[in-house]
Parts: sequence; C-alpha cells; structure tokens
Amino acid sequence: MNNALLSVQELAAPEGVCYGCGCSHPSGLHLKSHWHDDGIHLISRHSPDSTFLGWPGLVYGGLLAMLVDCHSNWTAMAYHYRAEGREPGSLPRIDCVTGQLNLTYLKPTPMGVELLLKARVEGEVGRKSRVICEVWADDVLTVSADSVFVRVDTEKLKHKAHGQA
Repeated sequence: MNNALLSVQELAAPEGVCYGCGCSHPSGLHLKSHWHDDGIHLISRHSPDSTFLGWPGLVYGGLLAMLVDCHSNWTAMAYHYRAEGREPGSLPRIDCVTGQLNLTYLKPTPMGVELLLKARVEGEVGRKSRVICEVWADDVLTVSADSVFVRVDTEKLKHKAHGQA
C-alpha cells in the first residue's frame, strides 16, 4: 500500500493496542489520523455506533474525550517526527502521553453523523506540547480541547508505573 494513504498510527505503531487508536486492538475503534492538505492540522473521521450512545440520540461524552485524547496525542507525535525531519515509523520511535486533557463540550454531539476531528500543535514542539483539537459534527463545532502531551520513553514509563527502577 502507498505510504501516503496510511495513517500516522499505521506508519508509526502498527502493533499498537490502544482501544481508541491501536491498529492491532482486536475490537478497538482503530482511529486513523492523517495530515490535512493545509499541512497544519491532522484530521480523523469517526462514525460512532450505538455502543457509544449517551443520552438518546447523542454521543457519549466519554467517547468524545477518548477520540480527542487519541487524535491529539498522535498530532503531538506527528509534529515531533516532522520537527526532526523524519517519517513516522523511523527509529528511534517517538511516543507521547497525555499530560493534561481539557475538553469543553460546546453543543450536544448527535449520533448518526460522521465526526471530524481536527487538531494542531499550538506553539513550540517540545518535551511538553500544547495541542488544540476540535470535534465537528457536520458543520457544527461540538467539542473544543486544549491539552498537553508529553514526550516520553514508554519503557521507562512502564517500569516506573509498576514500581520498578
């Protein structure tokens, strides 16, 4: 397959197991993020199924938070690769984790509508990067997020989380 058609997730972490964006999760959402033609934003599209119903006819807010979290994190990582002049999937691998996730639910998000996530890094790409993400349902902005993602060594992070040196 042409690499231009592959998502950032497929290029950088085909073995990923995150429920929201992992390519290899057996029953996950497999969210896919791509550079927008403007070269500034990463975009992703998702059509929630009835599993993620909140109030009748509305998308569950927790799903919206997960979508924003995954897409924003991949936006931060894509910006890191670009800042280093490297393609996603080149070594050493770049990983980020959520440092702060701040969502504002502006309007109800309707079920049965394809959602567009649009994100960019605001300011400098650094150990901590600020990501602005929007969720659009058709032409209605329903969620905005202003979050921070931290570049990490995931092996060190895993050991620390399990109380290992």
